Amino acid sequence: MEDGKSTGPKATWWSRPAPGRTTRTAPDEPSPAEGTAPTAGTTDATVVADTRNAPVADATEARVHLADTPARAATPEPVPPPAPEPMAPVPAARPVAPLHQPDEYSTPPYGGPGPWAPAPPVQRPVPTPAHGTPVPGQHAGTNGAGLPTAPAHPTAPGFTPPPPLPQQPQAQPTQWLPYDPWGAPRQPLTNPGPPLGADGGRKKNRRGSLLIGAVLLALVAGGIGGGIGAYIERNGGLTRVELPQTGRNSGGRAPDSVAGIAASALPSVVTLHVSGTTESGTGTGFVLDNSGHILTNNHVVAPAGSGGEITVTFSGGETARAEVVGKDSGYDLAVVKVTGVSGLKPLPLGNSDNVQVGDPVVAIGAPFDLSNTVTSGIISAKDRPITAGGEKGDGSDVSYVDALQTDAPINPGNSGGPLVDTDAHVIGINSAIRAADSGSSTEGGQSGSIGLGFAIPINQGKRVAEELINTGKATHPVIGVTLDMKYTGDGAKVDEKGAAGKPVVTPGGPGAKAGIKPGDVITEVDGRRVHSGEELIVKIRAHRPGDRLDLGLTRGGKDLSISLTLGSASGT
Repeated sequence: MEDGKSTGPKATWWSRPAPGRTTRTAPDEPSPAEGTAPTAGTTDATVVADTRNAPVADATEARVHLADTPARAATPEPVPPPAPEPMAPVPAARPVAPLHQPDEYSTPPYGGPGPWAPAPPVQRPVPTPAHGTPVPGQHAGTNGAGLPTAPAHPTAPGFTPPPPLPQQPQAQPTQWLPYDPWGAPRQPLTNPGPPLGADGGRKKNRRGSLLIGAVLLALVAGGIGGGIGAYIERNGGLTRVELPQTGRNSGGRAPDSVAGIAASALPSVVTLHVSGTTESGTGTGFVLDNSGHILTNNHVVAPAGSGGEITVTFSGGETARAEVVGKDSGYDLAVVKVTGVSGLKPLPLGNSDNVQVGDPVVAIGAPFDLSNTVTSGIISAKDRPITAGGEKGDGSDVSYVDALQTDAPINPGNSGGPLVDTDAHVIGINSAIRAADSGSSTEGGQSGSIGLGFAIPINQGKRVAEELINTGKATHPVIGVTLDMKYTGDGAKVDEKGAAGKPVVTPGGPGAKAGIKPGDVITEVDGRRVHSGEELIVKIRAHRPGDRLDLGLTRGGKDLSISLTLGSASGT
């Protein structure tokens, strides 16, 4: 087996020189001392002088019994013996005590040890070289068992220098070396690198580790200190409480959300402050066109009278004086106009006929003089016949409205403000509320909202506003009959006798042409049931003059159906 040793010629294990005899590398023939190859169960002996303890007293050879080794299996090539040299006289030695107690049992494999020799070492197998491979002598550093031995000193008697070994090419270092488990200790299987000198490398590594650790510690400490400093600077100290808060956003909202509707409609809504000789009030209105026309309720501007003052405040805070263009108490609508104002934003008008119960709506106004107030709700009902006003006692200030009902909170000050849909289009004019203590009333009182608000449909408001702007007056559709407002039965009863001798059915009017007679009870308008005289007026005023209606009536217990075309009367 190749174990990394030199590949030059090697001496056999029995050729170590001994003092007092000649040294030979290999015998030509068996000698009496060696004899032939030993048989099984016998031992082979070689004369070896022990020069490490003391010289022997005479030429008597001490014999050491060795186990037969595999090295004897391969006999090297014979080498001619060197010329004998004269024996040097050996001085007499003092008696030496045995190195160990005799073995009285002659225990194998050694038997009784000689009195002058140390106990033999344990024999370990050595690799057998290939046939013809020279084996270095024992002076190379190992004995026959592969154990390191001290070479004979050159000054020792009988020392013969070993023959020179032929030069062999030096093997290139490799990372992995052959491994011999029974050989002498040698280099590790891997190259560990250059050896460290007197712990200098370890100290350098230790100093480098300490330096890296110090740098890392400084970086961590600096980061922690910087973070603490930034926190203290931002929060004003360690003891000051700073609550978390969400940052600002862009403020954008969906156009059909309440916020989006309010943002679109508010620039068109104004607050009206009205003062007269005897009373004053606050209400709301909205811009109709770029000419400065503003629509509101009649009862909002009524306190100004003929010589009062009206001030309009826009959503941005600008103010302007306004004058009444026209008003109508029967519809509770009025139009005022501002002059010298630019940048007006008209509010688009919707179609109240398209409104469905449950549609979301937004009311904008100035309840209790709190301008730009926004509330939201839904359409609770349609075609609610309501009457408002009547403070004068003669009925000239009573308004009849076929209203939209909403649960959007409406309070005093919301009067005249817009009720808008999800497109920010006006579908009604907020006009009245149902108060918990006083029944149906206008918003001129101080009653609060209980979720019952009423708005004039914009289709009716549009027609009246156009008439007020164009003529200063509004026309009312009529059927030309006088109603008995004290009738408590179901339906609207035509009065039997006129006041102050006036006829109950106007001659030549729509009712007379259709065949209506005094005492008839009108029960339906276009197929919808009518329960009172006020409700009949509301249903009629929801139409335009010239519209054709189908009426159902009862006369003498009989049900009749007639058709008529609405006439026109000037409003007040």
